Amino acid sequence: MGNSNITWHQSAVTKTDRHQLNRHKSCVLWFTGLSGSGKSTLANAVDHALFELGFRSYVLDGDNIRHGLNSDLSFRPEDRKENIRRIGEVSKLFVDSGHIVSSAFISPFQGDRELVRQLFEPEEFIEIFVKCPIDVCEDRDPKGLYVKARKGEIPEFTGISSPYEIPDNPEIIIETNKLLIDQSVEAVIAYLREKKIL
Repeated sequence: MGNSNITWHQSAVTKTDRHQLNRHKSCVLWFTGLSGSGKSTLANAVDHALFELGFRSYVLDGDNIRHGLNSDLSFRPEDRKENIRRIGEVSKLFVDSGHIVSSAFISPFQGDRELVRQLFEPEEFIEIFVKCPIDVCEDRDPKGLYVKARKGEIPEFTGISSPYEIPDNPEIIIETNKLLIDQSVEAVIAYLREKKIL
């Protein structure tokens, strides 16, 4: 759905140029999982570790994005789809700029995540399933959302009144109810080294 009057301008500095300058490749780490599973905590911890190692990285967080870029969107299915589409496009810009971007979003639908994956070259999209049983997520309930959802105060709440589709074949699975945060971070960093992104 493009506009025929708009032309894409190629950058004078290529993504490969930026990789050479940064001394690492770029990618999106797509953290998906239930509310309370630890996506944002893990994404920020990974970002901090990358920063300490001297790599260029950034975090896109679901709540923060909905305060600005996506403040016009609701949680209805069509708006959730648009939320993820926009984040995919923003993530692509960060990857093109040479960054490792950590995107922490529930992104409950497999089809939406696959559409985002299609925006990237092979091995640039790294889906990280932040796996955590819903009862543990409810026990954590850092924002008190599950309590409200159980009372019917939040419609279309993932895991309660709206489905979460488990990733078919994620690159990484992190079980946050079993691993310490440092172990989880190390698993992500080890994958990036194995794939020669770092």
